[in-house]
Amino acid sequence: MAFIEDIVTPLRRLETVLNEALLRLQQAQDTEALHDLRVCLRRIRSLLRPLRGCPGATRLDRAAAELGRLTTPLRDLEVLITELARHHLDWQANVRQSDLQARCRQLLAHPQLIDFPSRLHAWCRRFRRTARRAAKHRLDRHLLRQQRQLRRALADTGYDRHRLRLLIKRLRYAAEAYPQRLSLSPEATACLKAAQNALGDWHDREVWCLQAEHQADLWPLLPQWQAEQRQTLARADVLLAALSPALVAKTGGASRS
Repeated sequence: MAFIEDIVTPLRRLETVLNEALLRLQQAQDTEALHDLRVCLRRIRSLLRPLRGCPGATRLDRAAAELGRLTTPLRDLEVLITELARHHLDWQANVRQSDLQARCRQLLAHPQLIDFPSRLHAWCRRFRRTARRAAKHRLDRHLLRQQRQLRRALADTGYDRHRLRLLIKRLRYAAEAYPQRLSLSPEATACLKAAQNALGDWHDREVWCLQAEHQADLWPLLPQWQAEQRQTLARADVLLAALSPALVAKTGGASRS
């Protein structure tokens, strides 16, 4: 059944990417391994989330989400180290680099991370055997609901920007996971990516400002980060205003084939 292979085949590829990222994470000098691991987990979740209700899909999706939560503080620290190095604050960066390496070693020993690749492999085998036609309709309903949820959020000027960033990220990854069933125009895709990046820049500054309130060695950069936080939020709002009409006018609906 082509529908099943459209899910299992990319999950098998992501399983390989996941294992490679875990091997690279063991090498302290690989500064992209953690980021690639997190992107891989997001892509896995984008394929699994619309299939909630299928046997085991919800549990596996929750396991991937928990790994995302476990790695978020490490990624925040990694991004902060890059920012400190950019400002030539070598002592502050080196202290945090040692902390990051220790926490990455702890992550690699975490039972949930160790077990996840085998759980993913087993789920793919099970889904191939047990998937039913109802899964396709469940998938279409979920993708359509994601589009509508984001459109409503964009129409609400008071909507929480952190939550909005997650909704944008989810729709973008869902469109990449299911291009035949969630068709976005090039304009909508570009707007999603630009808005996500802008909100990500704003989010980084907000995290850094919060950390600087409790870490005195970050105080020299606090005024600059506060100014950049306001600037990145203003830029994000402009891009969000462009995203809304792009989605409403040119986003294709979920395929019913």
